Amino acid sequence: MRIVNTVFELREAIKAWRLEGESVAFVPTMGNLHAGHLQLVSMAKKKADRVVVSIFVNPTQFGVGEDFETYPRTEREDQEKLEAGNADLLFQPSVADIYMPDAKTTVTVTGLSDLYCGASRPGHFSGVATIVCKLFNIVQPNIALFGLKDYQQLTVIKTMVRDLNIPVEITGVDTVREPSGLAMSSRNGYLTDAEKTVAPKLYQSLCAARDTILAGNQAYADIEQQALRFLQQAGFQPDYFSVCRSGDLKKAAAEDVDLVLLAAVKLGKTRLIDNIYFSR
Repeated sequence: MRIVNTVFELREAIKAWRLEGESVAFVPTMGNLHAGHLQLVSMAKKKADRVVVSIFVNPTQFGVGEDFETYPRTEREDQEKLEAGNADLLFQPSVADIYMPDAKTTVTVTGLSDLYCGASRPGHFSGVATIVCKLFNIVQPNIALFGLKDYQQLTVIKTMVRDLNIPVEITGVDTVREPSGLAMSSRNGYLTDAEKTVAPKLYQSLCAARDTILAGNQAYADIEQQALRFLQQAGFQPDYFSVCRSGDLKKAAAEDVDLVLLAAVKLGKTRLIDNIYFSR
């Protein structure tokens, strides 16, 4: 696996692949890789001739008081995992390589970026859309793969790609979970041992709500409130629990068939998100 740190080096490597007629899959990450990330790499190997993985802790998607400075950075371990996963190239740029000091341009997906996590983390999805757009322009992949754990993020990216005519196929890959059901996340390392026994109840709340809906209950507001009460009693600080249409994340109505349940909570100092999507 080749490791590069500059846009020039990356483009030269990809140019050589393109001259050989090879396709490129891209997996953007913020590092501290776990089995969920490696599943993306494994899937990418099946989708293209070459796989590029980026590790970049993006400052513009962190708000004031969030964990940018303390976000776990595990470069050596990440490199070893990607070597074992047969990635072809690791792109590890610095902030100075990605953002000009006088940069004036950002990308915002209006509406979607203000809902759910966007309401709690103002500017977060603008930071996400901007960095993903920049990385797509740098790598110019045929396909890019993202985990479905952050369903709203994936929806924002798909909408941006559609609206800006970016020629990349976006593929969502199912969430990888701990045996307890807890969705794997780089931030799970913040949880204490006691909190790790509580955290799986977030997924349990989603499963219970899904089963209630599949049993024929369409009183979505009541289902949301019941889930929020359960989460609070379990020891979480709930942010939201919403029954949505899977396509555009608007509140689900009785006639909607394809649904996604979105939830976000705080447990101690750790913010956790999760979702379940299904058709009724």
